[in-house]
Amino acid sequence: MRLLMISVAALCSVALSRAGVLDDSVYQATVQRGIQAVYNLEFESAEKEFATLIALQPNHPSGYFFRAMITWWRIMIDLDNRQFDERFFRDLEEVVSMCDSMLEHNPDDVDAFFFKGGAIGFEGRLRFHRDDWLAAANAGRKALPLVQQASELDPHNYDILLGTGIYNYYAEVIPNEYPFVKPLLLFIPSGDKKKGIEQLRLAASRARYASIETSYFLMQIYYSYERDYPKALDIARSLHGRFPANMMFHKYVGRCYVLMGNWTAAEGIFRDIAGRAQTGARGYTRAVEREAIYYLGLCAMNARRYDSALEEWYRCDALSRELDTGDPSGFMVMANLKMGMIYDLQGKRALAIEQYRKVRTMKEYKDSVSQADRYLKTPYSELTTP
Repeated sequence: MRLLMISVAALCSVALSRAGVLDDSVYQATVQRGIQAVYNLEFESAEKEFATLIALQPNHPSGYFFRAMITWWRIMIDLDNRQFDERFFRDLEEVVSMCDSMLEHNPDDVDAFFFKGGAIGFEGRLRFHRDDWLAAANAGRKALPLVQQASELDPHNYDILLGTGIYNYYAEVIPNEYPFVKPLLLFIPSGDKKKGIEQLRLAASRARYASIETSYFLMQIYYSYERDYPKALDIARSLHGRFPANMMFHKYVGRCYVLMGNWTAAEGIFRDIAGRAQTGARGYTRAVEREAIYYLGLCAMNARRYDSALEEWYRCDALSRELDTGDPSGFMVMANLKMGMIYDLQGKRALAIEQYRKVRTMKEYKDSVSQADRYLKTPYSELTTP
């Protein structure tokens, strides 16, 4: 099912690639201004641009589809907030309805095909984020043949390479990363991750409308699966440079620096992120602030500024108590584990033991419980002594 959902994700940008009304120069310029505004979280400006699209072509689904992108990013910057969900689904239903009407008049209307596919893709992505697995799987079932059809309809369109590239990559990677899904993929064509990456790189550099979304996916692939952090960082820095107000790209710059061990650069990035969160910048939510504070603690620990690290992690713990409505988050678990490690480094064994015991009462995150057990037996400071 996860493979189907990744194919769903591809369709959100595949839908941006068709000709028809989009070949009009005025229309193209308006689309590009709107897309740029969306990615920089300038929603009011984007609303004006897409309202212009709808006024220019009131019976074409493109303007309505692009307008739904605004709602999508309102959701993305604060996934825990569900106030825009129903509005988003209504926007997508409107797009699908318009496309169906177009297809009734012309079964080969390519614009209708693409924008309907994009609407289904966006619906599936949100269902996936909301753990609505059945609805997400159903969207994936509809989306997969659309990716394949898109390539057949217009094989020389660079925007479509986003869909085919993502499919080729994940069709090979997912069965290896998640063996339990293999039985679900028996009747799905095999992939080619090398070809997939080549397609994504080409789309990122040459696609008309999907280059930004392709770059975003490529960055995530390098970061999460290929673990090629320098390449992920190059893309993240480029995206952040183009869209400095987008906290998603901003965070990935800092995350890459952390995994590359560049603690000085990482600290600068996450201090900037925390500062923006404290001033209430759009998208820089309390959850984003918590992540920044957690990483600032890691930076301080690696610089042996132990008191500063403790201060950051106590702030992270306090924010987690405010934000976590169910089980403790990974940030809360790891912050408390790291506090114990710091106390051991400071020779405060009783306080360290208290922290490790606290971690053992929390839901396990990665190997947090086994680490706590290990440090209860042997102080962290002894295990790290040269």
